[in-house]
Amino acid sequence: MEIIVPSAKHIPELESHLGYWLRRVSNAVSGGFSRALHDKQTSVAEWALLRELHKRGKATSGELAAKMGLTRGAVSKIVDKLKAKGWVQAEGKEGDSRFRVLSLTRAGSRSLPVLAKIADRNDESFFECLSESERSIFRELLVKIAEHNRIHDVPTD
Repeated sequence: MEIIVPSAKHIPELESHLGYWLRRVSNAVSGGFSRALHDKQTSVAEWALLRELHKRGKATSGELAAKMGLTRGAVSKIVDKLKAKGWVQAEGKEGDSRFRVLSLTRAGSRSLPVLAKIADRNDESFFECLSESERSIFRELLVKIAEHNRIHDVPTD
């Protein structure tokens, strides 16, 4: 496929690209959420892992890594931080000290509604200009783009 390079006179403005607007909004939404979580001494990666564990009930580091699109090492670092907070526990499999099943502790489960409220407030503050119908359409379009491009990783930064 031949790429046609436009002349300098026909280079489009940054603002003409959907990716520009998507990145601009995404950076602001993600940054606001990250700052709000920071006030609770929690990272976006920790929130995403907690949320995934809540959904699954129990999971191994490998399962979480595969679902979130992270390495096992990255998941291990996040889990270590959550264990230090008392939000996640690891149960060993009898006869195999390397195999650990992760689950939320009571404290971890209690932290989720607080963190979810932060996520809800962040969404509301950025997307309040859209009606419920517009939000639904926007979500559908983003899901369609993600599916078309096989984007499955959970954003953690």
